[in-house]
Order: sequence, then C-alpha cells, then structure tokens
Amino acid sequence: MSRPAPETRIGVVGAGLMGAEIALVLALGGMDVLLHDRDATALENALTRLGALLDRGVSRGLYTADQRATALDRVRPASDLASFGDRDLVTEAVFESLEVKGEVLAALDKACPEACVIASNTSTLPISTLGAALSPERRPRFLGTHYFSPVSRMLLVEVVPAFETSPETIAWTTSILENIGKQPIAVKDVTGFAVNRMLHAMLIEAVRLVEEGVATPEDLDAACRLGLGHPIGPFALMDNVTSGLCLQVQEILRESHGERFRPPALLKQRVAAGYSGGRGKPGWLGKA
Repeated sequence: MSRPAPETRIGVVGAGLMGAEIALVLALGGMDVLLHDRDATALENALTRLGALLDRGVSRGLYTADQRATALDRVRPASDLASFGDRDLVTEAVFESLEVKGEVLAALDKACPEACVIASNTSTLPISTLGAALSPERRPRFLGTHYFSPVSRMLLVEVVPAFETSPETIAWTTSILENIGKQPIAVKDVTGFAVNRMLHAMLIEAVRLVEEGVATPEDLDAACRLGLGHPIGPFALMDNVTSGLCLQVQEILRESHGERFRPPALLKQRVAAGYSGGRGKPGWLGKA
C-alpha cells in the first residue's frame, strides 16, 4: 500500500463520545470524513457536540477559527453504510459487544471497496476474534486502532494486528495516525491489549483499598496525583468513564486472564445501586 494521500477518505461508524472525536481528529488532520450512526438523533447531537468542543478549543488557543470551520466542513453525516463505497479507511466505534461489533463489521465488509482498510476501536475484545466477521479477502486489511478518551487530547493509539493483518496495512494505518499527530504503539492481540490491563489492575486495587478501609477515594486520588504524578486519580477516572464500563471491562479481562482481574464486590454493588458515575450522575466522588 502507498503512503496516505493528503485527503484520505475516512468513514467512522458510531457517533458516541469516542466515534465522534475520532472523526474530529481525522478531520483536523485534513481527512474527508463520513460519520454514521443508526440513530439519527445521536448523529445530529454528535455534530453539535463537536462544534461546542471546537469552540472551547478556539477559546483556549488550541485551534484557530479557520481550523474550526474547516474541520466541521470535513465531517459529514452519513445516513447509511452505502455511502462508504469510496472510503479508504473505516473505523468502527460502536458498543463494546462482540455481537454488535461483528454485525457492523460484516456490513462494512460488504459496503466498503475492496482496497478499504477496516479498523476497530475496541478497547478489550481480541482483534482476530472480531476479524471472523469479515470475509477472508478482507482480513489482511483489518486491524485494531484503540484510541483513548478524550480522543481530541490523548495522543496514544494502540495499533493491534489480527492473525492475518498484512505488514502493509499496519504501516499504512500507522502513517495515518502519525499524520494526524497521534503516537501509535504496536501491541500484540490479547484481550485488553496493554494499557487496559495495566489500568484495571490499578483500579481493582484502588477499590480494594477502599473496601478494606485503608483510605478514602478522595485521598487515594490525591495520592495518585501528588505521589505518582498522574493527572487524574482512579476514582475520578471511574466517575468520568463510568464504573459500569469499568465493571464490564474487568469481567472481560477476568474471563481471559483469570482471577487477578476479578471485579471487587464493592464495585459491583455500587454499579447495581446506580452509583456508576457519568455526566451529572452519582459516582465515587459525588456527581460527575
């Protein structure tokens, strides 16, 4: 495969927080981007949210007014996957479920041109397992690109090849990511990849410390910020991404890697009781 053209044609499926910002950073990098979601309201809300995010960036000096206008022009809504017939790269960023992602990937395999690279933004599911939803001819052009939230600020992307991913696909996709200012790292295809395994080992231990009465969530957050140099503590992070998502990830990690990733009982109890966090909802540190 040749190096990416200046205006590579991109598709993103899923207009949630991750998908919308993936579309945005690619548009800021000069790409022509189609953003699709099966929920028309979610798609409309995502475009509004991106405008507000860019407005805040302009006010903070992160973007110019021209960059804002150009980026928004480059992200266009797509009502169906048939619009992806001319795309060079399509990233799925839908719900973290093997069944849901498999259905989307199978549909993309049919809708996208033969040369199109398809990527998954899964944070935990093995890429080779997801690749089973694709035709054998597509699998050399399939891989994982795991972005981190918030995508507009976090530089890291884990690049994860499946069993049949070609070296050319890895190199071409890595060039795309470098061109938009991301820092890709190569990671073996294992459940949870690298960062989530390290992160959730810490989150599990942090909750256990609270269970044992060793320290409060507030003090443990302060300890991580002031003693370890972390920009955000584990409990603030769980409130931002939701404890429900953390529980889901830990169950997936436990299934693959054993008891070291067993979710703590207190985490399960709080999620079941509605203290999962998220925007305006109660979490470990009050309302997020």
